[in-house]
Amino acid sequence: MSELSIKVNIGGRSYPLTIKRSEEEKIRKAASKINENLKELKNNYAVIDTQDLLAMTVLQYATDSVSTNNTVEFDQLSDEIISLRDELIG
Repeated sequence: MSELSIKVNIGGRSYPLTIKRSEEEKIRKAASKINENLKELKNNYAVIDTQDLLAMTVLQYATDSVSTNNTVEFDQLSDEIISLRDELIG
């Protein structure tokens, strides 16, 4: 798979990246979502410092990720327990 050099803008700063071509759309969408969240936080709170806005954005995304991963792991574990129970009973 070929690599691609791109630049993404996050919080008013440009970041050069070397990525797989297949990941370009996903990375650009992620950068866009981050910038949208920064703008929303800036409009809703009395926070001006971009570093603080970035930290708040990262915390939101990390919290969402942890919640999602815990739910997925719980669901998988629950399915496996049910399967084992069925094997033991059946």
